[in-house]
Amino acid sequence: MNVIAGRSKIATTYGIVAASQPLAARAGVQVLEHGGNAVDAAIATNAVMALVEPYFDGIGGDLFVMYYEAKTGKLHGLNAGGWAPSGLSAALLKAKGMERMPQKGIYSVTVPGAVAGWDTMRAKFGKLPMSDLMAPAIYYAENGFPVSEVIADAWGRATDGLAAEPYAAKAFLVNGRAPKAGEVFRNPDLGGSFRLIAEKGRAGFYEGRTAEAILAISREKGGTMTAADLREYIYTVTVPGAVAGWDALRSKFGKLPMSDLMAPAIFYAENGFPVSEVIADAWARAKDGLAAEPYPAKAACNVEPSVFDGLTNSPGGDTIYLSVIDRDGNIVSLIQSLYGSFGSGLVAPGTGIMLHNRGGLFTLDEKHPNALAPRKRPLHTIIPAFMQKGDVRIGFGIMGGFNQAQAHAQFVADIADFGLDIQQALEAGRFTKGSFAGCDVQIEALVPDKVRSELKALGHDVRVVPPRSGTFGYGQAVMSDGAGVHFGASEPRHDGAAIPEAPPIFGRGR
Repeated sequence: MNVIAGRSKIATTYGIVAASQPLAARAGVQVLEHGGNAVDAAIATNAVMALVEPYFDGIGGDLFVMYYEAKTGKLHGLNAGGWAPSGLSAALLKAKGMERMPQKGIYSVTVPGAVAGWDTMRAKFGKLPMSDLMAPAIYYAENGFPVSEVIADAWGRATDGLAAEPYAAKAFLVNGRAPKAGEVFRNPDLGGSFRLIAEKGRAGFYEGRTAEAILAISREKGGTMTAADLREYIYTVTVPGAVAGWDALRSKFGKLPMSDLMAPAIFYAENGFPVSEVIADAWARAKDGLAAEPYPAKAACNVEPSVFDGLTNSPGGDTIYLSVIDRDGNIVSLIQSLYGSFGSGLVAPGTGIMLHNRGGLFTLDEKHPNALAPRKRPLHTIIPAFMQKGDVRIGFGIMGGFNQAQAHAQFVADIADFGLDIQQALEAGRFTKGSFAGCDVQIEALVPDKVRSELKALGHDVRVVPPRSGTFGYGQAVMSDGAGVHFGASEPRHDGAAIPEAPPIFGRGR
């Protein structure tokens, strides 16, 4: 594959932060230059992102992280996805006359997990105090920042929804309108919330003034969240986007217990495997036309299941992804989200915090594994990614709801199969499919005409999308070559940048 990138990948022997907004990336770099590591920088970057890109993320949402620890070679995972409030159940919403999970409003709100995730990451792996990590976000919240172009466009499309809720309008609109590109915007209430986190860590969010404000908007809107739901929230290391998906599929359509299904994977993981033989065996065992031919002669327009409760008509593609590598080669792959555009649409009064609507991914079918229930986590779409081969380590991610798995597969193929570097792989033309049935597929105009024509000939309904749109998600990546050189790349479809750390020529804070 021949891809000419619009920009070069960044290279340094020090650290790099890649994010979809340069002020946020620079905040993370400042933390690296202040003596922090990749975890510290990722938290600081995410905090600024929560301010400068509020359409996509915020501390009222969830957080997922993969962390590669260079000195041990271990990969750690963090799931800071929140649970449903006490008292919130499928039966309750059905009794209120609802037939499907609401996608906005208080009943779509689950406990936000991001701040608990930060606190856990910093306590286990970080070097600097939370007050240092919140300092850039506090500064920009209170003093203002110029809104960048792609973010301003997305913000403007959400004006009507923000205007419908007084607290949201106060926090995110300027005289009833969204801020324009280049206009300086402030969110002093959010700055105050950051100050509480800086002072008290997770207790500054899940207890005290911020928690009371979250409970206040819940009561006002008829919600069921309790102080204990916030105070007792714990993170986990499971990955609901995959494991819950497996379990849901097995429960609804499978016949064997999960132990039987995991047995081959456990065997190969513990004993190793000859790649060619395993792949050949998989092809040989394919039945009912599933992968019977590596390249089917005709597009398959109907697959089972084509409808899956909790996944159909999902609005959630509004997410940020960032990646960090520090001078020691530690890598953070981090994704954080409000789920839908400005989440639930509800702001906790006096906090500047938009609450997410991740609960919209539950189903009201009480027999379904993904059914809404108190203290239960919904199926998730957000996926941080990490890949390695030999001494090469890459932390990467491309956000965008159910586009993520598709975009990740294309990124991996571009590097592993076509030999592209991380910047070229982010810039290469992409395809995506947002539904589970039909032959429609969206393809970026960057994909050559010849490829599109061949897909049409197979029966695909090819829908060409102009280049550099948000249809195919926004990605970032960092990489270590194992020889001490680090690389960074940032998505050209967004406002972002990969910014390198400077050496301590003029001294270092710590």
